[in-house]
Amino acid sequence: MAKNGNAGGRPPIYKTPTCLQKKIDEYFANCPDKRTILTKMGAFDVPAPTITGLAFFLGFESRQSFYDYENNEEFSYAIKRSRLRIEREYEKLLCTSTPSGAIFALKNFGWKDKQDLDLNAKGINIVVGTDEDKELIEGV
Repeated sequence: MAKNGNAGGRPPIYKTPTCLQKKIDEYFANCPDKRTILTKMGAFDVPAPTITGLAFFLGFESRQSFYDYENNEEFSYAIKRSRLRIEREYEKLLCTSTPSGAIFALKNFGWKDKQDLDLNAKGINIVVGTDEDKELIEGV
C-alpha cells in the first residue's frame, strides 16, 4: 500500500479533515448552485446545495469519489455532516407547492414513502379473503 493510504491510486485530494471541512464550509457559505424563487415581489436566487455540486466544488471527479471519502474514518464525519446539510435543504422543499423533485432526492437519501400496517390486534390475526385464500396461505 502506498504512503498516502491508497493502494497505488491517485493521492488524496485532502490531507486532513480540517482542510476538507474548511472547503465544505466555503461551499455552503457561498453556494454557487442557485434556484430561483418567484414571489409577488419578484424573482430571487437562493442557494441550492446539491451532492453533485458539493462534490464538484471539492474537486472530486465523481459522486463516488466523494462517497469514498466517507469510508475513510478520518473524513467520515465531515462527509456525513455535509450530506445531512443537503438532505435538510431537500426536506425544507417538501413544504413547497411542487415537492416532487425533493421527494425524489430524499428517496436517494434512503427516505421511504410507504406505510407499514400491523394487522395483528391483541394477538388476533386478521385474515381478509375467501376460504380458498386461507387454504393457500396456510399451505405455505
